Amino acid sequence: MEAAVKPGSEAELAQLVAQAEAPFEIIGTGTKRGLGRPVQAARTLDMSAFAEIAAYEPEELILEAGAGTRLDEIEALIAARGQQLAFEPPDLSRLLGSPHSGTLGGLMACNLAGPRRIKAGAARDHVLGIRGVSGRGEVFKAGARVVKNVTGYDLPKLLTGSYGTLAALTSITVKVLPRSETEETILVEGLDDTAAVPIMSLAMQSACEVSGAAHVPGEGTFLRLEGIAASVAARRDGLAKLLARPVQILAAKASGTIWQRIRDVLVLADTPDRQVWRLSVTPSDAPALLAKLRGSLEIRYVLDWAGGLIWLDVPPTEDAAAAVIRGAMRAGHATLIRAPEGVRAAVDVFHPQAPALAALSARVKDSFDPRHLFNPGRMSRGL
Repeated sequence: MEAAVKPGSEAELAQLVAQAEAPFEIIGTGTKRGLGRPVQAARTLDMSAFAEIAAYEPEELILEAGAGTRLDEIEALIAARGQQLAFEPPDLSRLLGSPHSGTLGGLMACNLAGPRRIKAGAARDHVLGIRGVSGRGEVFKAGARVVKNVTGYDLPKLLTGSYGTLAALTSITVKVLPRSETEETILVEGLDDTAAVPIMSLAMQSACEVSGAAHVPGEGTFLRLEGIAASVAARRDGLAKLLARPVQILAAKASGTIWQRIRDVLVLADTPDRQVWRLSVTPSDAPALLAKLRGSLEIRYVLDWAGGLIWLDVPPTEDAAAAVIRGAMRAGHATLIRAPEGVRAAVDVFHPQAPALAALSARVKDSFDPRHLFNPGRMSRGL
């Protein structure tokens, strides 16, 4: 691979892209390079120079930072003011074998969110604005203090989750929110998948404002409550009564520890040779799907988002058991998260799209990056 090119400004980046004769792999600190298919490019576009926190307005709940800014630096800064990224970005460094949690640009490129997504929304729901350079070599901005760009499209949401295939992002403006005063978790032990999913669903449908609902086989079913202490205590008692079964209460420190393990998928991080999938399903489908997979594969798993998200690991194979996993699903999406590069090059890492949706994705790609300069092949063999 050729030496990386490292622009120091948007103008320099735009010139590099406009004059490019070959595609780039876009990287910040490289912690997300293992997500998606291997990029088909001979050189890298190093975005680490875009690492300045341009503006932080705690009173306005707004932060603007360069795409190359490390996420742990941002979280430390806003935590000091009693604030947080409410979508609870996961730190997948242990799972992926990377040195740290990565950058703001990498987080948004992959649209990663943790257990609180079921209450607070996805990463893209917290993006207010984006700046970057298109594959045409044009600097653009969208959102921020402007509600929409002139075309009427919500470009920040479109670009979030595009895995760097549409534009080279230079700056991102996000919404920050106050941290909860405290948290507690209700633990229900002894449930299997079939019993755990209805319990989580009941909790989520209640008025108790549950901010996390997960099931870890062998450990229990966890229901998190956050807010001011008096409110948490009242909702805890109400939820325990609603469940009508023996429960344990995890205080703030123990609650925080278990949700960090769930958020960062640490339950599956101890066996790096096994391949990891992320399945998005209808929660009520999860128990039957897992039962079907157990009949074909030796699996380990964690249920998050009240059963709507399954983190699944399987023994190493050349095809990562893709046909078995996707064939067992009634609906939803299966994404290969961790596997060797050769495996990721050979299988569809992202769930295959319906023809009409694939055609739309291709048109969007051609609009933003007509010469296919950015991360070619990362999302599919054609994009």
